[in-house]
Amino acid sequence: MTASPDRVTPDRVTPARALLSVSDKTGLVALGRALAARGVELVSTGGTATALREAGLTVSDVADLTGFPEMMDGRVKTLHPMVHGGLLALRDDAGHVAAMERHGIAPIDILVVNLYPFEETVAKGAAAAEVIENIDIGGPAMLRAAAKNHAHVAVITEPEDYAALIAELDAGDGATGRAFRTRMAARAYARTGAYDAAVSAWMTAHAGDAQPLRRVAAGRSAGALRYGENPHQQAGFFLSGDPRPGVATARQIQGKALSYNNINDTDAAYELVSEFEPEAGPAVAIIKHANPCGVARGGSLAEAYEAAFDCDRTSAFGGIVALNQELDAETAEAITQIFTEVVIAPAVSAEAARVFEAKKNLRLLAAGALPDPVAPGLAWRQVAGGFLVQDRDSGRVGRDGLKVVTERAPTASELADMLFAWRVAKHVKSNAIVYARDGRTVGIGAGQMSRVDSARIAARKAADMAEELGLSARPTEGAALASDAFFPFADGLQAAIDAGATAVIQPGGSVRDPEVIDAANAAGLAMVFTGMRHFRH
Repeated sequence: MTASPDRVTPDRVTPARALLSVSDKTGLVALGRALAARGVELVSTGGTATALREAGLTVSDVADLTGFPEMMDGRVKTLHPMVHGGLLALRDDAGHVAAMERHGIAPIDILVVNLYPFEETVAKGAAAAEVIENIDIGGPAMLRAAAKNHAHVAVITEPEDYAALIAELDAGDGATGRAFRTRMAARAYARTGAYDAAVSAWMTAHAGDAQPLRRVAAGRSAGALRYGENPHQQAGFFLSGDPRPGVATARQIQGKALSYNNINDTDAAYELVSEFEPEAGPAVAIIKHANPCGVARGGSLAEAYEAAFDCDRTSAFGGIVALNQELDAETAEAITQIFTEVVIAPAVSAEAARVFEAKKNLRLLAAGALPDPVAPGLAWRQVAGGFLVQDRDSGRVGRDGLKVVTERAPTASELADMLFAWRVAKHVKSNAIVYARDGRTVGIGAGQMSRVDSARIAARKAADMAEELGLSARPTEGAALASDAFFPFADGLQAAIDAGATAVIQPGGSVRDPEVIDAANAAGLAMVFTGMRHFRH
């Protein structure tokens, strides 16, 4: 539709009538009172009208407006020309005004709607029937109508914006300005878009459609960040609503605001440490630039932290520390001995929190729980002109899934170290090599274009730490080595042999597997194939 050339859209609109229909009653009564005090007639639906009346406010029912009662358990109540005509009518169009007068349609100048709690219903694991009943139809339709007609209608979708509406009315002597209405309209379309994205995602999963024609994603702003990866990049943090425990759901106990890099690295650290079940013992992961620089189990968290720290003390400086159990005071004391950016754990004891109070800038997060490392989910990545979507890497191989391919089978301790190293390698950027011994990493090679370079770097870093710690033997002597993908040549395995490794775990699948196996047998190594690769780009 094209606007008449002689029509002048008003900048300021003094509202006479507001329609309120909300599922979240937060701030509702205060808003109703503020609007009524400014002479705005209140029209409402169901529970919203009841809440306003119980507060002593005069409210008209939508049913009085439409001449039809709510029906079908509330499924049909606002889908009516008396509502949508009042929202969509152009007040400065003579034809629209005549139609309103002819059909007795009263204008609606403010719409306050928040939608049925669909996302929350899905998050709590409700049955399909309950989820479907929480798909809002009338709410999005009204929001879209009001937002389209923001030249005349102010639309509010979130309780957080109630104060902004009242402030706008106060500043405008009882009227709303065009800039405000435009900003709120944009928020309304973002809300309905996010809502539809959530419904679409659930319906796609419910239908079992692995390759839908379209995928949509949406997030709610958790606030602007100072900058992105670098100071010249603007950035923000948006929450998808996924209840998976982690940096997005964590409670920040203290410290500076999280940066873009903090959030990215903390997520990587917490996902890694979740690979180690708390009931199997304490575990600690230290991350720097999204790669682990030390991971360890221990008899206590403090012991696990010290072991992880000793893998690469240099890289640990300014890193992220993730723990798989409640942070205690002893471990907190150890962490404070060097500069640390972020510490995240499922919980934090009061004593540990007090230890960190002296480190005002250190960011301390309590996530409430660990994410499930084998739970299904989707991972997204943007590319020019589109985005890639894949299943989250929730693959795991246990003892029964290993294939011994060498003449010598691994010992029990070698097998334990193999599996430990394998879980860590899953979280190291490819090409990834991890040396581990006695439940701790002793050398990590990450992100190299050549696998042999990753193996050499990991061994060199281990040797450097041995020198720093004053150890008489190389930490890689007798260690297990994990490779995230197969060795394309025997030279990568030779680097492990040169470092003193005695056991290797890798996916297998190379055309040169026989050559690699022969090299392992010649050196007396035990080697197993997983049949599963863990590329991480």
